[in-house]
Order: sequence, then structure tokens, then C-alpha cells
Amino acid sequence: MDAMIFGIGNDLAEVDRIQIALERPRTGRRFRDRVYTPDEQAYCERRGKARYQSYAARFAAKEATMKALGRGWGRYIGWLDVEVVRQRGARPEIVLHGKAKEYAATNGIHQFHVALTHTAALAEALVIAEL
Repeated sequence: MDAMIFGIGNDLAEVDRIQIALERPRTGRRFRDRVYTPDEQAYCERRGKARYQSYAARFAAKEATMKALGRGWGRYIGWLDVEVVRQRGARPEIVLHGKAKEYAATNGIHQFHVALTHTAALAEALVIAEL
């Protein structure tokens, strides 16, 4: 049986907007913890000067995944339900948790394909959800 596409999502994030949100003295830590898993935070922080580009790419990937699933953030999917995982020397992967994982399983989605790219100013993600 050939693989079929359930949905495609694409998103663009401005690196400076993500950086500003992360650096806000009163709310930056809360934003980071609400949107990014501990492993995502650790990965991005290891990136040095490029960490904000990595945070922005992950933000875009989470949004693109929600679009590919046909579900928006909130009642159906939380930010931490979508995680971008990247092993050294390997391409990034989408891992679902919680409500997003349940929704994907219910709909027969068994694989995601993700492409991330970024410049100093913009980060983009393309996600394909496959049946």
C-alpha cells in the first residue's frame, strides 16, 4: 500500500520576535517553558549565538505540525505536545505527546516529515503528516 498524505503545514517565524519573547524579564522564562520541552531548550541553548534561530525554527515546526494535523493550538493541541527532536548528525524529527499523539493515532497518522531552515532573520518549517 502506498503512503498517503493526511496534511501539510508550513510556517514562518521571525527570529527577533522569538528572541524578544524569550528575553522578556518578567515573562521570558514562562514563555520558554510553555512552548519548548526541556530537551528542545537544551538543544537550542547549545547552539550559542544561533540559539534564537533554533528556537524560531522549532516554533515554526510546532505551528506547521498543528496545520498538518488540521488542529490549532489550545483545546486540541498544546505547545508541549509537539516536540522537535534532532540527534547529532541526523535530520530533525517530530515527536508527538499527549492530545496530539492521541489525535494522530486516531486518524492513522504514523509518520511526519519535517524540513527546517533559517537565516538570521527568519525561520521556516514544512511538515507533512503521512498515513
